[in-house]
Amino acid sequence: MKQKIKEYSIQLFDQKGFKSTSIQDIVESIGVTKGTFYYYYTSKEQLLMDIHLHFIDEVLNEQEEVINDSEKSFSDKLFEVIYLSLLDIKKQGASAKVFYREMRHLNPESLTEIKAKRDLYRFNIEKLLYEGIKNGDLRSDFDVPIVSFAILGVMNWSYEWYNPEGTKKALEIAKTFQEMILKGINLK
Repeated sequence: MKQKIKEYSIQLFDQKGFKSTSIQDIVESIGVTKGTFYYYYTSKEQLLMDIHLHFIDEVLNEQEEVINDSEKSFSDKLFEVIYLSLLDIKKQGASAKVFYREMRHLNPESLTEIKAKRDLYRFNIEKLLYEGIKNGDLRSDFDVPIVSFAILGVMNWSYEWYNPEGTKKALEIAKTFQEMILKGINLK
């Protein structure tokens, strides 16, 4: 039941927004009582935090698996990290939207925890860029933290416009992003 509450809530938060969705809306969509909701969650904000943690933990695990793979080249790792972000939007579209749009509704403690995980995701991209510099795949005269923010901007904003059913497939988009990034920071 807890998973069902989360799934239905994600859909409602995606459609109506966190603030406009009431606990009553959630329980009515599932056909249960508020008591059932409160058995699993103490508040709507705790539910939102659960949604956030599930999303960020999953994408972090995927990202770290790629980045720590010593068999892959820098270029392959960069491509896979970008591609995974698009696949996550395809696989968890509504969760991605809720994650990026509704974070502002988390309490300060929850926000601190989520921001630390988001920072880790960014630091992993920085680590990947430093690896590319060290290996000679990238030039060394660019600002790694700023470029990592740019890469994140490209990836994170995709939830707003990427349509998994559209004419451009995730693979094509990831290749385009990778090419754009590499041509901007490759060796002279």
